[in-house]
Amino acid sequence: MGVWQRELITGLLLFLALLVVGGMTGLFMPLALLLTVVILMRQLFQINRFEKWIRAGGRAKYPKTYGVWEEIYYHVYRIKKNERKRKKKLSKMVDQFRQSTEALPDAAVVLGANDEIEWANKAAREVFGLQQSDKGQRIPNLIRFPEFIRYLKSGNYNEAVILPSPINNRITLAVRIITYGAGLRLLLAQDVTELKKMERMRKDFVANVSHELRTPLTVLKGYLETLQDMDDGESPLLTTSFQQMQGQTERMQHLVDDLLLLTRLETQQKKTECVNVPALLNQICKEAETMKGNASAPRLQPVGGCPSARIQLSLETDAHIVGEEQELRSAFTNLLGNALKYSAEDSVVKVRWHRSKDSIVLDVEDQGEGIAAVDIPRVTERFYRSEVKRAKKVGGTGLGLAIVKHVLMRHDAKLSIVSELGKGSCFSCHFPLKRVCN
Repeated sequence: MGVWQRELITGLLLFLALLVVGGMTGLFMPLALLLTVVILMRQLFQINRFEKWIRAGGRAKYPKTYGVWEEIYYHVYRIKKNERKRKKKLSKMVDQFRQSTEALPDAAVVLGANDEIEWANKAAREVFGLQQSDKGQRIPNLIRFPEFIRYLKSGNYNEAVILPSPINNRITLAVRIITYGAGLRLLLAQDVTELKKMERMRKDFVANVSHELRTPLTVLKGYLETLQDMDDGESPLLTTSFQQMQGQTERMQHLVDDLLLLTRLETQQKKTECVNVPALLNQICKEAETMKGNASAPRLQPVGGCPSARIQLSLETDAHIVGEEQELRSAFTNLLGNALKYSAEDSVVKVRWHRSKDSIVLDVEDQGEGIAAVDIPRVTERFYRSEVKRAKKVGGTGLGLAIVKHVLMRHDAKLSIVSELGKGSCFSCHFPLKRVCN
């Protein structure tokens, strides 16, 4: 029999006894009132005892009682016991997590909704100089680098920010923020000192080698030009050899120039000036006529509307952008040069400067051989050239699109490529609207 059934039967028996005694004595109402008061006082006593037990945490053995209150105490006690087990298990898991994160070589800091520190591992305390007492402090008050504060406020955590350690400027950190939960963020910092050192060594090596190669190349080129002037043309083998040597020397010269340009892009500080892009594009298109360096090149027309023109320039906006003119000239010239080089001489190359919803865009579209889908992600790598069978050999250093990529990165811009084999390619440079300066 259930406890509620026993309580109900007990209540019915008391009521029947009340009817009998009340009928015999004629005091039914006073006895009924007395019984009600007794039952009410008992319930109030049980409620008061239960509240005290719960207030104490329900840890001790529950008071001895009977009936439905015994069942209530038992169920609550069992729930509390299970809850303590879960808490113990969760606490053990948290301890294991903290021990594992303490052993991580990378710094980890849990940030609250207001950038306050909620937890940090051992590596974070070492590279950021954090203390146990810093819990609850806002991270910008402890790491005061302007680039880090801008990164933290931006809300755009797709890329890491590079900054020195606040306690040791010889340590370079790559800091990244990952959002999770309700307003929580995890700050991760990786020591990239050796990686940056190797990168600097690579840049210095390329710069030094490129610089040292310029002098012997200049001397070699000068002697070749002298020998070509002395060539009377009586020996076809000698003439061909001079021409091939001259071509390879010029190729090496272009390679050295491109490597030095890439080094400058990677190491020089950014310059800011308002660049008149429409005028720059007009000038580049006019200069493109002499790109191939021969009189047989197709006639170029730097304005749109001429169906026989090789280049069609469409200026749909007069927007100027903040940037470095010579860098932009290099990037735009490389894009236009590639479009002309990898498409038929009787095809049209379209250059379009226009405004989209959220950016200013330069499109360079050709009707050339196109790029395979597997090659598109890699064409901006240094020296990478797609394996395409061509009717004639196309020269180049393999650094043009790498230069374009670095120039756009320095201008907060992105390069997108849409291409299809046999139908042509469209290279688009997307500049953020914040770069507009006119």
